[in-house]
Amino acid sequence: MDGKNVIQSQSYGPEARGGASRAEIIIADGPIFFPKATWLDIMLAMSQKASDEYVFDLKNGGTLIVDSTYVSQIPTSNALVIPISARTRQHFGREIFSNIVALGVLCEATGIVSPKALLAAIGRRVPRETEKINIEAFNFGRKLAEKFHQKQGESKHDTVAADS
Repeated sequence: MDGKNVIQSQSYGPEARGGASRAEIIIADGPIFFPKATWLDIMLAMSQKASDEYVFDLKNGGTLIVDSTYVSQIPTSNALVIPISARTRQHFGREIFSNIVALGVLCEATGIVSPKALLAAIGRRVPRETEKINIEAFNFGRKLAEKFHQKQGESKHDTVAADS
């Protein structure tokens, strides 16, 4: 992706059945010598349990993005709060695309990887028959991030989130 080195690790054991699961992605310009993150620069919390359990691994001044559909107790006022799953359900009729919408949110909010590189990765990873809707979900997430980032710049907490 964008000429960067990437490694991903995950913790999806029994936690995936209702507990907090975790996936770590390390992106670096140079070699990656250790495949586990010690401190997180960016954290996306898609559940209250994950937020509660892993927020302490976020670096001081790191970027926290929460899906306010399922995370109601935000651990800091310096978080990007977006109802990712609710907006996905509104727009697509179901939440199954929430992870791709969240990827679009991360792309737009952090700029760490270009949209072009992520769209290419989506094209390589999703079934051909779902490529178009996954691309739409990714772009929808980018628009959500842009919109909520602007709103939250005006007021620290956005709880209204009525229009999409």
